[in-house]
Amino acid sequence: MNSNIETIDLEEELFEHFRFEVPKGQASLRIDKYLMSLIQNATRNKIQTAATEGNIFVNDVIVRSNYKVKANDVLRVMLSHPPFENHIIPENIPLDIVYEDEALLLINKEPGMVVHPGHGNYTGTLVHALAYHFDNLPMNSSERPGLVHRIDKDTSGLLVIAKTEAAMTHLAKQFEAKTSEREYIALVWGNVIADQGTIEGNVARHVKDRMQMAVFADPEIGKPAVTHYKVLERFGYVTLISCQLETGRTHQIRVHLKHIGHTLFNDERYGGHLILKGTTFTKYKQFIENCFKALPRQALHAKTLGFVHPTTGEMMRFDTELPQDFQDCIEKWRGYSKSHSTEEEEN
Repeated sequence: MNSNIETIDLEEELFEHFRFEVPKGQASLRIDKYLMSLIQNATRNKIQTAATEGNIFVNDVIVRSNYKVKANDVLRVMLSHPPFENHIIPENIPLDIVYEDEALLLINKEPGMVVHPGHGNYTGTLVHALAYHFDNLPMNSSERPGLVHRIDKDTSGLLVIAKTEAAMTHLAKQFEAKTSEREYIALVWGNVIADQGTIEGNVARHVKDRMQMAVFADPEIGKPAVTHYKVLERFGYVTLISCQLETGRTHQIRVHLKHIGHTLFNDERYGGHLILKGTTFTKYKQFIENCFKALPRQALHAKTLGFVHPTTGEMMRFDTELPQDFQDCIEKWRGYSKSHSTEEEEN
């Protein structure tokens, strides 16, 4: 098989955005150059990025940007969101802006806000809010305005938004080169024994549940992912930790922590909404229910974000406090651990 071609994973949720059939008589030409002449406002960088992410297909086979088209080839650009997501109607949704200048802005995203449209969330997203508050934000490789990276709906915390094409490119390269600083605070089930450690493992979609990601030992499956963690405080049945990301895969922290046996507290998608550690006492079950009510989402917060400013070259570092719901849950566990001996209860 040609080294430029990989087989398609037919189970991936991809949607056709563009489709072209190469006419007879077309001379051999790199596909990135060919698509630039057909897709309005498409830069070569965006097309090459789409190819790198496996979103360009020729005759239903993934190709790289240096593939040379030939007569009768059927070209398709497939993305992970339906085409109509691009028709964003601006919505007047308040934003917690931590910092802003001519090149970028930092947003402290509240829990419950979806970052971009998709999978049933086609209104009320951060993208809709950005469209209302800002004009002419640059598009990323997935045609989403301003977004350099994203965090999950029920994860709170910091996001950097690019306001210019130059800022988008500069910031995206930092995330890709793993030079940006990203720290998350997480509350996980179980007593994390090691004070610190590193989790490595390729991340890809779960073979049975397509809404989940999973860790695979086979290096040919998924994308490499690295998470460093450090224990901040122990509460017996749960542990408060800090996570530093080297890579930024979908659900990376959530799936890595589950992989080592420490699922995020109240992470419903990965089973953290069940009582995974503790006693069978009725009072304990009631305590957990109260914690879930205090923090009705996965216990994950994007606390720190650092990067080199794309215009000034200055290293910038931003930090946010834990949201009130997260703080309330921690205080409940802090009080419980002081008044209960978890070792005695487990024996």
